[in-house]
Amino acid sequence: MTRPRRFDLIVFDWDGTLFDSTALIARCIQAACADCGVAVPSTRDASYVIGLGLVDAMRHAAPGLPRERYMELAERYRHHYFAAQHEVTLFDGTLPMLQALRARHHWLGVATGKSRRGLDEALATVALHGVFDATRTADETSPKPHPQMLHELMREFGVDPGRTLMIGDTTHDLQLAANAGTASLGVSYGAHEPDGFEAFGPLHVAHSVGELHAWLEAHA
Repeated sequence: MTRPRRFDLIVFDWDGTLFDSTALIARCIQAACADCGVAVPSTRDASYVIGLGLVDAMRHAAPGLPRERYMELAERYRHHYFAAQHEVTLFDGTLPMLQALRARHHWLGVATGKSRRGLDEALATVALHGVFDATRTADETSPKPHPQMLHELMREFGVDPGRTLMIGDTTHDLQLAANAGTASLGVSYGAHEPDGFEAFGPLHVAHSVGELHAWLEAHA
């Protein structure tokens, strides 16, 4: 007998949750800061901004940089990232997990701090076109942790918050879920240490894609 679905819509963050890009992003933020002549953040501080929108990310990564130079810093970041993005891939086990969820007829979405161009290039790189039913990026909605991304995805599929699950590797993702009134799941192998996750009440914190897959098989 097939177990009934608990969640109709499952929304994933991208970087650090499905895509093994956290270290690369941190390095590119550091390189961009060096290019612009501002203090280079630590790897921990550079990782913290992953998932935020552009303005918030720049404010945290380079607090001494005038706001009018944020676009310059962003352009240097993009230069470094797009030159090296071929080096990173999906975490092992991600594609079978997504295929299993599709086989159970969950709608799958992405809510990410990436730009539309960045996400589309990443999806093309890993041949994932068609796996996700809908995606939202930070340059087309209000960035995390504002709930607009999840509100739009839920509205697109006519799914209530109680039937929606958000999965991410940062407190920004879990706060996004809390702000939207949905359940959340944390993963500890991405950008943020899981110590701060508890405040947002995730149902579980997975320490590998394999553990995440097993939890979803049993509970989603």
